Amino acid sequence: MHQLTLAEIARGLADKKFSSEELTKVLLARIAQLDPQLNSFISLTEDLALTQAKAADARRANGESGALLGAPIAHKDLFCTQGIRTSCGSKMLDNFKAPYDATVVAKLAAAGAVTLGKTNMDEFAMGSANESSYYGAVKNPWNLEHVPGGSSGGSAAAVAARLLPAATGTDTGGSIRQPAALTNLTGLKPTYGRVSRWGMIAYASSLDQGGPLARTAEDCAILLQGMAGFDPNDSTSIDEPVPDYSASLNGSLQGLRIGVPKEYFSAGLDPRIADLVMASVEELKKLGAVFKEISLPNMQHAIPAYYVIAPAEASSNLSRFDGVRFGYRCADPKNLEDLYKRSRGEGFGTEVQRRIMVGAYALSAGYYDAYYLKAQKIRRLIKNDFMAAFNEVDIILGPTTPNPAWKLGAKNSDPVAAYLEDVYTITANLAGLPGLSMPAGFVDGLPVGVQLLAPYFQEGRLLNVAHQYQLNTDWHTRTPTGF
Repeated sequence: MHQLTLAEIARGLADKKFSSEELTKVLLARIAQLDPQLNSFISLTEDLALTQAKAADARRANGESGALLGAPIAHKDLFCTQGIRTSCGSKMLDNFKAPYDATVVAKLAAAGAVTLGKTNMDEFAMGSANESSYYGAVKNPWNLEHVPGGSSGGSAAAVAARLLPAATGTDTGGSIRQPAALTNLTGLKPTYGRVSRWGMIAYASSLDQGGPLARTAEDCAILLQGMAGFDPNDSTSIDEPVPDYSASLNGSLQGLRIGVPKEYFSAGLDPRIADLVMASVEELKKLGAVFKEISLPNMQHAIPAYYVIAPAEASSNLSRFDGVRFGYRCADPKNLEDLYKRSRGEGFGTEVQRRIMVGAYALSAGYYDAYYLKAQKIRRLIKNDFMAAFNEVDIILGPTTPNPAWKLGAKNSDPVAAYLEDVYTITANLAGLPGLSMPAGFVDGLPVGVQLLAPYFQEGRLLNVAHQYQLNTDWHTRTPTGF
């Protein structure tokens, strides 16, 4: 049962081949057996899962149906879950139990999804390797000595290892697409505002976006259907109708214009990944797509702009964690200043402290115009590049990451080297565009992903291209040895 996709589970439940309760018990046992190797979960919610599974079976017995009704999933541990620890991978929130459900959690629960647990992540979603978590690094099931990517590495590793069929993630600069690429999954970052951020603990509010991680584009379509939609509780949520993503999967790619930016093929890209990207181009050509070289001239400025804007927003968002209202509090503070300093110094890890300090500096008097304001102007130029490109093409294609997964600890002494792994994904967040990573091959036994970008609210187009590609390739069906 653990090899079934979400779509296959939906069909199996509808045909009464097994019950949601049976499936849930199988997967919980599998997590207990295999997750100690991976460290992909922070919290397991066995009692809740079995209660939800029984309720889903009862709903089906009463004639209800739905692709997510009885389907087991997990949530990245920054989605608030009522009465369940929501830690954000940090000591700061190790004892925090949310008093409410995030909108994404509530919507998926209403659709009948069964929550198996909360997955490990980089602390406050800050990282590209899932090594900054207070609960320890997550291991890549394709090679336990390598990183799974981050910050949604726990969700990615769990799905890749067949511990469950799909999971939620969040993407601030590539944190769904990058781990999807490094673990042989399909991962989708929706248009900014498509999925509610209410109850999703913020890292950088103008960049964060929730989305699905699964093995296939078909499964991502199912999960996104349950997550997407307008939410009056979220001021950044956009009131735009949600199409039937599954209905658009089988559209023809004949005449689809796909752009390949020349800037993607720079010296920083592993040439073996470049070859796999071009192989995917040839595969899509067979399906009728036409290709054109395009240019994104301001892409070179994306990383410096992102690493001003994101830390600036983080320094503001994380100021609420002060040891006073909730979260970690230091022992025996001498006074209020000591309470603040020691609670934050002891509660936050190194990477979070680094980004808070960078952000506070960029927003400080005398430096705001030189750094933050300039970064926002670059952000606009990057968006303009995409708008010009989408006048010529329907989809943009390129590598998701410049390299395959690196060894655990290999980049810990050089944070900038890790930041550079996001060079292809960051631009979609800066512009607010939807992006998808799909499996496209292997380098040294490690998975490689190809990224697709589309105009605003064209998630269906991305899913259509990825699904058609997956009908004609088998990369996404490969399973890591031992799982």
